Amino acid sequence: MFLSVFDMFKVGIGPSSSHTMGPMVAAGRFLDMMRASPFRFAGLRASLHGSLAFTGVGHATDRATILGLAGFTPQDYVQDKAEAALKQIGKTRMIEVEGLPPLRFDPGSDMIFDYVTKLAGHANGMMLMATDAQGDVTLRETFYSIGGGFVMTEAELAAGRNTDEGAPVPYPFKSAAEMLEMARASGKSIAQMKRANEVSRNGEIHLRDGAKRLWQVMNDCIDRGLTTDGTLPGGLAVKRRAKGIYDALQAERGQNQRAPHTINDWMSVYAMAVNEENAAGGQVVTAPTNGAAGVMPATLRYYLDHVPGASETHVEDFLLTAAAIGGLVKFNASISGAEAGCQAEVGSAAAMSAAGLCAVMGGTPEQIENAAEIALEHHLGMTCDPVKGLVQVPCIERNGLGAIKAVSAASLALRGDGTHLVPLDACIETMRQTGADMSEKYKETSLGGLAVNVPNC
Repeated sequence: MFLSVFDMFKVGIGPSSSHTMGPMVAAGRFLDMMRASPFRFAGLRASLHGSLAFTGVGHATDRATILGLAGFTPQDYVQDKAEAALKQIGKTRMIEVEGLPPLRFDPGSDMIFDYVTKLAGHANGMMLMATDAQGDVTLRETFYSIGGGFVMTEAELAAGRNTDEGAPVPYPFKSAAEMLEMARASGKSIAQMKRANEVSRNGEIHLRDGAKRLWQVMNDCIDRGLTTDGTLPGGLAVKRRAKGIYDALQAERGQNQRAPHTINDWMSVYAMAVNEENAAGGQVVTAPTNGAAGVMPATLRYYLDHVPGASETHVEDFLLTAAAIGGLVKFNASISGAEAGCQAEVGSAAAMSAAGLCAVMGGTPEQIENAAEIALEHHLGMTCDPVKGLVQVPCIERNGLGAIKAVSAASLALRGDGTHLVPLDACIETMRQTGADMSEKYKETSLGGLAVNVPNC
């Protein structure tokens, strides 16, 4: 199994990788299908199902789908242009995109939220349709947004395409047990094995430059969040808090009697800064999802700003180690909140971050695997119940606590020799089983939990 670090970590837009980025990517793929089709089209239609329907407005899924059909992509998204395009489409009820004739699209009637029909492949399902001049559907495709910005058609999912099909890599581990055995046999670290796999596919320059850009986007996102205040969009009137907390922490730095637990506030504020930016629709890196995008940047920023001897030269190793763990979780369980609850998002992010931190602080492969297991184990059963379908409550604070758990897990693992009772593979399988047993109302539908017990209007 091989999953590139650049598949696990994608530069995109908020508020959701599976509900915003995924549908936008799916729409772009559908445009390509239309361009390759012999038919002449005159209109477009979209239908959202399952979790995409229930929390679609809060996650901006309708906007993302329309913008994707208008040719926008997550990696080069420009908000001003997007807003202008949405306004124009609403006014003319037409979409004009390169390589296709003008297409009828009425956002009020052609963007359908189907709360009844469940699609079999995944909770995040959508159908995109192209129509002829009479309004009859002449091209239809079902897409599934399976978490972290990954998108598959119905046929791809049925054929098992949610696996790697590229050229062989030097260290093709598909479980933590195999990863540890390969590390012992080769004498290499997890990061070194992952680096060899990446270089064999894409080359050293691609890895080096890409890793630098990922951290730059993550760090810039933290900085924007730490310096921006105001109220987040969506109707809950949630006030940004990261700037105020950060300003207070800065003011306290000169004091001699700061409580030791204040370090938790630093970790939390870094994560909250990212997730407030995500909630506002800003640029983030999926790590492994948008809803959990703050855990890893916060852990890395904690390492660089607060750990003696830390160096940015270790950032690549951090990302490679984290991506190795994330690939195991995605391959053997899920990183989708709609499929397995928030344990699959913030839990996975904490496990990945704990592993990365343990690695750059000198941990052995066994200690790294232990760190990931500790972090994931103590997120098992966590539900995804966003109030009003927005990626705000409890998501923003939850990322802060995820970062704290990641650092604590790495620290505990480093205090031991890597020997522990519960293997990471068993923990990942437990997370998968827990997600399968979890009620649908706790899996990003906003039909249970905090979403129904907190007044949202």
